[in-house]
Formats: sequence, structure tokens, C-alpha cells
Amino acid sequence: MHFSDLDLNGRYTYADYLSWKFEEMVELIKGRIFKMSPAPNSFHQSISMNLSGIIKSKLKGSQCKPFAAPTDVRLITKSSNDEDIITVVQPDIFVVCDPSKIDERGCLGSPDFIIEILSPSTSARDLNEKYHLYEEAGVKEYWVIGPGERFVECFVLENGTYKMTGVYGEDEVLPMHILPGVEMSTIEIFER
Repeated sequence: MHFSDLDLNGRYTYADYLSWKFEEMVELIKGRIFKMSPAPNSFHQSISMNLSGIIKSKLKGSQCKPFAAPTDVRLITKSSNDEDIITVVQPDIFVVCDPSKIDERGCLGSPDFIIEILSPSTSARDLNEKYHLYEEAGVKEYWVIGPGERFVECFVLENGTYKMTGVYGEDEVLPMHILPGVEMSTIEIFER
């Protein structure tokens, strides 16, 4: 099967997703297929690597574990059966504090913390659709990083709704709300 054989207006499940053997990377959001952007540019990758290293070191000794794309996150709405899962995303970085959510295929359930690094082809989806998706799924903390403008927007889930806790520019310190006392600087994040 080729990507072009799929009905882009159709509805699919994780069971369908597992059967696809084409080269294009895709995500499923509420049953709809979204083609992921081509390989990210070097600055995007640099930010991702910086965050991975920083977060991994900050979580040392914790039961919380960081993961990076491409790792599937299967969000559960009905049941954990492959046929009932209609949302599979690959956030740039995510942290899971409940080890039972991790299996050989990635994460089953909502991560505690997600970071999306904006790219021109996905920024509207990350700022709108995924924002609401993660909010609805109960992701406790969501960061959106703008590489071009060098900003980090931070949101924390309070009573089922995201509350913006800050927009951070260069040379500022960001707290990780899911881990009180843990923080990182934007200088570290945007270092080339």
C-alpha cells in the first residue's frame, strides 16, 4: 500500500496505522491522517537534542522518563484496543512518570509533559489542534517552542483547562511544573 492509496478524508484507527508500510511519516488525530513534515532542519534538531540531554539529566533518579520523536503516543478515548485508538502522535519530546504507560510500541495513554518544536509546516497544528488534543487528553504540561523567534510558551493543566504560565525569551529560566524545583534556561535550549 502507498500513502496515495489512502482516503485522506477517511477515518482510521491504530490497527490501520500498524498495517501501513509506506515511507511517509504520519500521525492520526481523532481518526484523521496528517502527514508529518519532512526531516526537521538542523536548528530544530539541535533544540531537540539540547532538550533531551537537559531533561534526561534533570530526571536522573526519578521514575519519570523522557522520550523523543519518532516515538508513538497512543491517546486513549474509548479503550486501549488497537481498533479503538484513533489518535497516535509523535511529539518532539515527552515525559512519562507512570512506567506502566510504556510498552514496546511507545506510550499508551497521556504523557505528563509534551514539548512540540514548531516548524513551518506543522506550527498551526501544534498551536491549535494539538494544544486542544493534549488538553483534552489530560497532558499536565505542554510547551511550544518557536525556533525562529526563540520563544517557549508554557501551559499547565488546571481543572481540565490549559493555563499559560509564561512566554519565555532568550536568557530566561523556565520551571518544569510537573517537577517542582526543576528548571532550565532558554540559553541551554537554544544553544547551537
